[in-house]
Amino acid sequence: MDNVASKIEKRIESLGKGSIFFPDDFIDLGSSDAIRQTLVRLCKEEKIVRIAQGIYCYPKVDEELGLGILMPSLDDVANALAKRDKARIVPTGIYALNVLGLSTQVPMNYVYLTDGSARHLEMYNGRKITFKRTTPKNLAFTSKLAMLITFALKALGKENLEEENIKKIHELLKHEPKESLIKDLPLMPVWIRNLITSTYE
Repeated sequence: MDNVASKIEKRIESLGKGSIFFPDDFIDLGSSDAIRQTLVRLCKEEKIVRIAQGIYCYPKVDEELGLGILMPSLDDVANALAKRDKARIVPTGIYALNVLGLSTQVPMNYVYLTDGSARHLEMYNGRKITFKRTTPKNLAFTSKLAMLITFALKALGKENLEEENIKKIHELLKHEPKESLIKDLPLMPVWIRNLITSTYE
C-alpha cells in the first residue's frame, strides 16, 4: 500500500502545480481502493484538493501575496474533463457572452454544449458546471471563434442584438482570416451568417 501511495504521489508531483487529475489516471498503479485511500489522505494533508466528485487538483500556492491555494477556474475543470473524455465543448449562455466581451455579467454557473456525456457537476465553491448533449454537427466548426460567436448570439437572440454588440463582433473577427470562416457559414443561422460576412465586406 505504501509503495502504491508513493507512486501516486510522485506521479501527481510530475504533473506539475495547477494540474487537474482523476482517480483513473492512477489505475495502472494499484487497486481502486488503494487509489481512493491515497487521494483521501493527500487531501487531508492539504497536498491536493478535491474540487468535485472524482476530480482533484494539485494546486498552485501563492506565497508572494499570501493568497494561499489558487484554485483552478471552472473553465479549466471543464476543459480537463473534455480532454479526458475526448469530447468537444463550447460555452453557451451568459458565459459565452462574457468570454466574448458582449456582456459584463459574470455567471455563477457555466453551461457548455458537448458531443460527450451530459452531466451536472457541483463544484467545491457551490458553483455548478453543466454539460448539455448536442449533435456533433453543432460542434463541427473549424473556427473556434466562429463557434463561440454563434452560440453566444443564439443565447442573446436576434431581437436583443444591439449596435454595440455588432461592433464588438466585427472587432473580434478583424484578425480572423475569412478563409477559416467560410466552411463554418452553413452551420450558422442566416442572421448570424449575415452578421459575420458583413465584417469582410
